[in-house]
Amino acid sequence: MRRFLRVLAAGACLSGTLAVIPASAHHLLAGQFDTNRSITIQGRVTRVEWSNPHAHFYVQAQGGSWDFELGSPNGLLKRGWTSSSLRAGDVVTASGYVSKDGSHLISTQAVNLADGKPVFTGSAKTAPK
Repeated sequence: MRRFLRVLAAGACLSGTLAVIPASAHHLLAGQFDTNRSITIQGRVTRVEWSNPHAHFYVQAQGGSWDFELGSPNGLLKRGWTSSSLRAGDVVTASGYVSKDGSHLISTQAVNLADGKPVFTGSAKTAPK
């Protein structure tokens, strides 16, 4: 009986540890991005990646190429996006928080198409209420 209780306790501890692993693998906005420093870039979309855990689109602008991180594809779909909402060649104005590591990675907060139409980005700070 004592051995059974030890195995049960060890299993409970292990399952609690495993439950934390996926949550810690995903970054927090303030952990990777400087929420006190936003940037707005206007340029041409060169590539769109529609994959988990975040969709990305890349913009060529004066000053280089920028990687804009969006929400998850599933979250974007729920808010009306499709994998063709942005396409290579589209001209956009996009803004968001810059990466703390100085790279050209941006946590996207707003995207406007060339005609001025806003597109929801799927990030927590821009989610509709």
